[in-house]
Amino acid sequence: MSAKRLPRAAAVRPRKKETPDLLHKFFEEGYWFAPKKLGYGSGWPIAWQGWALLAVHLAIVMGIALWMDDGSEEEFMIGCAAIVLLTFPFLLIVKRRTKGGWRRQG
Repeated sequence: MSAKRLPRAAAVRPRKKETPDLLHKFFEEGYWFAPKKLGYGSGWPIAWQGWALLAVHLAIVMGIALWMDDGSEEEFMIGCAAIVLLTFPFLLIVKRRTKGGWRRQG
């Protein structure tokens, strides 16, 4: 008589814990920047999302500036235009995520 083989319990392995996807944290409500104490605009970041946004923006701007370092006039104009075009969305996000919005302080 041949015995039927049952699947071993060891063959069923629990799933490994996947690395959490942090992209959804960027869409949560909340403030990323503090208002300035004096003047108009935003102060320093108060959340990790603000620091990440600032670091990415600065890295891109520095990368463009290094690319423009060649000295040709065409690259300089393209680089300046790229920096301006990237700064507008950055400022809109910062304004939207500043606690209390942008208003004159002091």
